[in-house]
Amino acid sequence: MEKVIYDPNEQKKIGMLTPSSNTVLEPICSNMLAGLEKTVTVHYGRFRVTKISLEDDALSQFDDEPMLEASRLLADADVDVIAWNGTSGGWLGFDTDVRLCDRIKQETGICATTSMLSQMKLFRKDHVKRIHLITPYTKDIQEKLIREYAKYGIEVVNNTCLEQYVNRSFSLIPHERIEEMFAQVCTEPADGISVVCTNFPAMWDVKAMEEKYGITVYDTINTVVWDCLDMAGLDPALVQNWGRLFEK
Repeated sequence: MEKVIYDPNEQKKIGMLTPSSNTVLEPICSNMLAGLEKTVTVHYGRFRVTKISLEDDALSQFDDEPMLEASRLLADADVDVIAWNGTSGGWLGFDTDVRLCDRIKQETGICATTSMLSQMKLFRKDHVKRIHLITPYTKDIQEKLIREYAKYGIEVVNNTCLEQYVNRSFSLIPHERIEEMFAQVCTEPADGISVVCTNFPAMWDVKAMEEKYGITVYDTINTVVWDCLDMAGLDPALVQNWGRLFEK
């Protein structure tokens, strides 16, 4: 068998901060970038996150220090960009994600992004102003998300959530239920569909849902992959068969 030699000067590396109980984002991101290993690889660092709520113990999971320590370890791998592949900025405020990225850059010298900031970047790029919103979260988290979008001129037309808060449970939602949620919101026109939660397996259904409803899906996994590739100086169109986002 011919030995494959990788040129470290050409290959880019993406580092992703991952909630400890998340079992969805890693296989999806790895599948999205499968076959591109000579060009880009993705590497993961975990820190503890087990539930999503507005209770103090849940909010404290997203303190900077655990994320910074995981970022320092990813920096040991000489990654080109670090992404917080999570959505806490949606209810803590997008400004908290901006501050986190600034601190990661200060600590490691590596540029950083987050799932929510990546989504907002693509909303601006694609002139998205009206969205439908799908999450597995509780209503109070959903309301925080809607208010945060509104601060930045994004109107949520229709929304649905599953009232769940245990992070591990999000990954167990069946595809049939996810398809029902798309059907619930896609009853009116919108510029895009926002799916918020990186432990929610909607990405497996994105291409089919886009074809069915004719609306681009801005999942918080596909948006952060797009942004990481862009920040690393690569063309996001390298990703094939994962929906409209990579065809633009």
